[in-house]
Amino acid sequence: MTTVSVIVPCYNEQATIRLLLSAIYNQTHPRAKIDVIIADGMSIDGTRQKIKEFQTDHPDLSIRIVDNIHQSIPSGLNQAIKVSTNEFIIRLDAHSSPYADYVEQCVEALQAGLGDTVGGIWQIQPGSSGWQARAIAASAAHPFGVGDARYRVGGDAQAVDTVPFGAFRRSLVERIGYYDETLLTNEDYEFNVRIRQAGGTVWFDPKIRTKYYARSTLLALAHQYWRYGFWKARMLRRYPKTLRWRQLLPPLFVLSLLVLSILSIAIPAVIWVLIFELGLYGIALIIAGFQLALRKRDIIMILSVPLVIATMHITWGVAFLWSLIRGLKQI
Repeated sequence: MTTVSVIVPCYNEQATIRLLLSAIYNQTHPRAKIDVIIADGMSIDGTRQKIKEFQTDHPDLSIRIVDNIHQSIPSGLNQAIKVSTNEFIIRLDAHSSPYADYVEQCVEALQAGLGDTVGGIWQIQPGSSGWQARAIAASAAHPFGVGDARYRVGGDAQAVDTVPFGAFRRSLVERIGYYDETLLTNEDYEFNVRIRQAGGTVWFDPKIRTKYYARSTLLALAHQYWRYGFWKARMLRRYPKTLRWRQLLPPLFVLSLLVLSILSIAIPAVIWVLIFELGLYGIALIIAGFQLALRKRDIIMILSVPLVIATMHITWGVAFLWSLIRGLKQI
C-alpha cells in the first residue's frame, strides 16, 4: 500500500487544526500509511497545544511538528517536504477539512498518471455563523466573485492552470524544485506554472473534495485579497504569459475608476461615463446577491454579497496595481 506524507503549513490555527487532524485520522487510506507533518510558524495561540492533545488522544496516527521560523507558507512547505520520506506528498491547509476519501482519490489519480500534480474542488464553508462569514463563503464560489477557477466553481475532470493544495510524487520536487520562498502568497500557482513549463500536467478532479473554511469578517477578507493581489502581480512579472482574464479584470476596473475620476475634473461630461460604469457594476453585484440569497435561502445576502464581492475585487485590484508600482521603483 502506498505511503503518503500529508504536509500542512500553519500559524495560529487553534480554531480549525483539530478539524483537519480529525479528517485526516478518518481517511479511508490506511492510517498506518499516513505521516502528517505540520510546519508551524511559531504559533502564539493554542495551536501547538491542540496538536499535542490530538497526538495524545490518537497515538495510532503519525504526527510531527517542525518549526517554520521564517513564518511563510512556502518555507513551511519546503521544510515539511524535506523531512518527509514517503513516496506521495499531499499538501493540505489548516483551514481545510478533506473528505474521507481525499487521500485515496489523490493517490488513485496520481497512480493513473492523470497529472503530475492533482487536486480537486473546494466546498467553501463559513468561518463562523455571522452574516459576513456566510456572505464571504457564498461569494468565494460565485463566478462573478472569483471567475472561472474550477476548484471554486466546479466542472468536469480536466487539465487546468492550478489546483488548491496539490498532491504529487516526491520525484516531481526533485525535477522542478521546491516552492519559491520569495513569494509569500501564490506560491502554489507558481509551483504549478513550473510543472506546466516542464511539460507536466496539473489535473483537476471534482471527486477530490475538501471543505475549506473562509475568512469570517470583511476586514480579514480584505487582508487576504490584498495579499493575493500584491503577490499575484509579483508572480506575473516573472511569468507574464500565465496571465488570465480573471486576474486582469479587477486591476483594470480599479484603474478605470481612477482615470475616469481624474478626467472628470477637467472634462465634466466624463462623470457620466463613470456613473454608467458604476451603475453596470452595481447591477451585476445586485444580481449576484439575489442569486445567492435564493440559493442559500438567506435574504441578507441581497445586500451582504455585493459588499463582499466589491471588497474582493477592489482590494485585489488596488493591491495588484500597487505591487506593479512598487516593482517599477525597484527596476
